[in-house]
Amino acid sequence: MAYDPVARHKAIEKMVVRGDLRKYYRFRTDRWYGGIATADCVGCGLICKFCWVRDSILFTPKKVGRFYTPHEGAQRLLGKARKKAIKQVRLSGGEPTIGRSHLLQLLDTFRWKGYLFILETNGILVGFDKTYARDLAAFPFLHVRVSMKGCDRDEFAMLTNAKPEGFDLQLRALEYLFTAGVSCNPAVMTSFSSPRKLERLRRRIFAMMPSLMEEFEEEELILYPHVSDRLNRFNVSYRAAFQPGSVPPETV
Repeated sequence: MAYDPVARHKAIEKMVVRGDLRKYYRFRTDRWYGGIATADCVGCGLICKFCWVRDSILFTPKKVGRFYTPHEGAQRLLGKARKKAIKQVRLSGGEPTIGRSHLLQLLDTFRWKGYLFILETNGILVGFDKTYARDLAAFPFLHVRVSMKGCDRDEFAMLTNAKPEGFDLQLRALEYLFTAGVSCNPAVMTSFSSPRKLERLRRRIFAMMPSLMEEFEEEELILYPHVSDRLNRFNVSYRAAFQPGSVPPETV
């Protein structure tokens, strides 16, 4: 049975947030965006069939990770960034908009520090409550990457098993962020989409927010072994994908 993505985000929040504390399962530096320090959150309200997060983390949020205050999380990120002389940081992994107070306090820690902060989100909670985008607009060093699950309602439902209306929330998140003046871009998982559906989505976003088309990002599968296993388990076929060692440098 399809689940309500907003309700599931709120249910997961009870497992991974305690007041202003938020669960993370690792802090790391890696090659994406040309080099970035990353904090990976525990817990997401979507169950994507292509998710790169391992089952042991995706399905057992109560058992993995540890709780950090906003200051502690920020200090771990800053430590990783300073060690590698990196000027970009991000929140990724699970869904970082879970735990709104924690996120806003963590972002405030980076004010005036000279970092570009990238927030990778599925957009569900931002699209559900437009005041979230207004809060995020307080941080001019923030860029929000809205990771869209497919090109339309049907693909969203197929890829996540959530109610198809969740796709509308992702589009709404882009609209709210754009209207609030938050730097943002759509990153669309296209490995399961036909060129026709992709073009239809491009036109839809262009009609709403023409300037976002300059940063329209097409995301394709990376077939980590556990991702391949999950796709096989769900009997999901894909149109295009990369092996972990063959990701084109221009996409990193």
